[in-house]
Amino acid sequence: MSHGLHNLGPRKGATTSKKRVGRGPGSGLGKTSGKGHKGQNSRSGYSHLRGHEGGQNPLHRRLPKRGFTNIFRKEWTTVSVESLERMFSSGDAVTLEALKSAGVKKTSLGVKVLGSGELKKALIVSAHHFTEGAKKKIEAAGGRCEVVTR
Repeated sequence: MSHGLHNLGPRKGATTSKKRVGRGPGSGLGKTSGKGHKGQNSRSGYSHLRGHEGGQNPLHRRLPKRGFTNIFRKEWTTVSVESLERMFSSGDAVTLEALKSAGVKKTSLGVKVLGSGELKKALIVSAHHFTEGAKKKIEAAGGRCEVVTR
């Protein structure tokens, strides 16, 4: 077989012909068309409700609920020290507005600076929260950390 885009097609056995039901006993799917005898499942238009188990309590109601949502949870936009190194030049003031214009800070979320990566530039970083590693790296590079309250 020659190769080429003009010879593309499904692989052998990947496609099967449509199942034609109700076409006589010789087809193996004649008379009741593989739906058994009578009952709701044999009727046309039948579709069961998702999760319905014929009146038995469904699985999603039998299993217990777990966990809770903490309504006081603080959401953070995280920024690594490495990305600050990439985005800002030495001596820059990294404010919340600067991070927003750089496309890092999402609205209404606080900013948390993480200590992954290396920092060689002296930056004045303003954020809501700093990890210990981030604080050490920023100060070791000659920069300053300023904690902003919401």
